[in-house]
Amino acid sequence: MRIKRILIANRGEIAVRIMKTAKRMKIESVAVKTALEPNAMYLSYADQVYDHTSDTSEIPVFLDIEKIIRIALETGSDAVHPGYGFLAENAYFAQKCAENKIVFIGPSPDSIYKMGNKTIARRIALAGGIPMATGSEGNIGNEEEAAAVAGKIGYPVIIKAASGGGGRGMRIVRKAEEMERLFITASKEAEKAFNDPSVFIEKYIENPKHIEFQILGDTKGNIIHLGERECSIQRKHQKLLEEAPSPALDEKLREEMGRLAVQIAKAVNYYSAGTVEFLLDSDRNFYFMEMNTRIQVEHPVTEIITGIDLVEQQIRIANGETLKFGQDDIKLTGWAIECRINAEDVQAGFAPDPGKIESLSLPSDPCVRVDTGVRDGSVIVASFDSMIAKLIVRGDDRKNAIKNCKMALDKVWIKGTKTTLPFFRMLVRHPKFIEGDFTTAFIEKDLTQFYYNSEYEEMLAAWLATKLFIEENLQDDSISVDFRDGKEMSPWLLNKRINQF
Repeated sequence: MRIKRILIANRGEIAVRIMKTAKRMKIESVAVKTALEPNAMYLSYADQVYDHTSDTSEIPVFLDIEKIIRIALETGSDAVHPGYGFLAENAYFAQKCAENKIVFIGPSPDSIYKMGNKTIARRIALAGGIPMATGSEGNIGNEEEAAAVAGKIGYPVIIKAASGGGGRGMRIVRKAEEMERLFITASKEAEKAFNDPSVFIEKYIENPKHIEFQILGDTKGNIIHLGERECSIQRKHQKLLEEAPSPALDEKLREEMGRLAVQIAKAVNYYSAGTVEFLLDSDRNFYFMEMNTRIQVEHPVTEIITGIDLVEQQIRIANGETLKFGQDDIKLTGWAIECRINAEDVQAGFAPDPGKIESLSLPSDPCVRVDTGVRDGSVIVASFDSMIAKLIVRGDDRKNAIKNCKMALDKVWIKGTKTTLPFFRMLVRHPKFIEGDFTTAFIEKDLTQFYYNSEYEEMLAAWLATKLFIEENLQDDSISVDFRDGKEMSPWLLNKRINQF
């Protein structure tokens, strides 16, 4: 193994995730300690911690290319893993790593640039005969040009940032009189988020499903896909829950979409892990949307159903190794669901709710995997994303995975900040979700309530208060009651368990 030490240019749960795989591969990991999170959980997983707490600048170190390169050189790191977000899809950063003889654990700068710029990616897809929604040939210069293009292809249309994703710099325009205002808004938002105001226009596909394919390629030209992920449960283009495989695909459609996903990757000589994203309409027509040239937040569901550690494969590919498996070796087994548990107030429109995690209890069942970067006492910092944990649940099939997910969600308890748990507890009980009958418009159009209320919730809160009082005041180690068994608490059971004291 040429790579001996990796600088993790990231924080939170993805930093922990990468460090765990690195340790298993007997590779040292280096973490960066920041002034915003001097006691962050991920620091305890690193073999070496670089103290950067003296830097109190507003721009996080994870976005500062020169500082990351310097830290990598000072710590003797052979490689840098960017995780997701921050500099993960920055072609200039990948190029600077190469210039300083640091291995960038990700694709080539050329691939990042071509697929990161949505207008270039569109041209590549069109040249390869990949299905695409009708749209502008390139970036749109002003609102007058935007109105002309929209008039030609027909409303509704969607304005998208050329250099970004995650819903930023994106606006749906349903009528001509909205174009000027929404074009200016999208362009300004794109400039603020990605330092690039460029936008383009596509025909807006109403109520599609969002399907993405996981790609793996090595530096020898071998490229395969690892099946799809269903990402349609989202709000304002932000994913909330993902599952693999998708209930919308059969083997024939999976094979066709997977083949074209690989074709797109081959067009830019792609290597490392990547994701090709499609929209699927109600007539089962699909359209290329974009490619993400990094590891995805939702990658664990693919790992569950394939048994392949994607971070390990990223490291091995960056090390120059050849993929040890081909397309025919990939078998999708079982089902997996991931819930992104964030510090957000569901009742306040999913508004971030930063603060201190006073206590945290997460399930440890055989069917559950938890990826997290926090523990008791951790602080969710407003400057970073609000993720607390990713709850990943497996099952023999979708029905079993939903059952296990419901059980696992009922075993998660977090005190100190509002979370998205009530939303997920509602979602896994919703008939349309259970049936797989949902699109990207599910939250806006199909929900009348965004959270789940158990009829025994007040009694459960009383039980928690009683338990906390006993633990804090009696200090009796012999008292140990675990009521979180995945079943809804009946008054009889609640009374029985309180009476144990």
